[in-house]
Amino acid sequence: MVLTFDPFREFDRLAGQMLGAPGVGAAAVAMPMDLYRSGDHFVLHCDLAGIDPGSVSVDVDGRVLSIRAERSARTDADVQWLRRERATGTFERRITLGDGLDLAKIDATWQDGVLTVTIPVAEAAKPRRIEINTGQAPATIEGKTTETKSLGR
Repeated sequence: MVLTFDPFREFDRLAGQMLGAPGVGAAAVAMPMDLYRSGDHFVLHCDLAGIDPGSVSVDVDGRVLSIRAERSARTDADVQWLRRERATGTFERRITLGDGLDLAKIDATWQDGVLTVTIPVAEAAKPRRIEINTGQAPATIEGKTTETKSLGR
């Protein structure tokens, strides 16, 4: 029989909770993300290694973008765990979206365990050039018309 007692396991868990970022829960650790702006789009990358892409959903409700994913636990009967650090279960991230985004054109792609969500800036929120009016009225030409009679030949 193999001794699986680890006297530092509980200490590691507590230290991780205490020294981790404030307000960051297990879902945030299980779904780390990057968010940046590139031109007229915001791009969000979520690392979801080991998660079935079929279990991932991306939804928008009002101005809240929700990303939900599930990692199933291994249930092999003949497995004796020595270390288990990968979180299992359902994970969710919610991001409140600001004004000026085109929510109807959000796009999501999956590649190599990374979910990429692209959120375009709305046309109305993009910078644009404004024409400057000089305030001068267009010039008009005034004149009289005269009627001329033609003589038949």
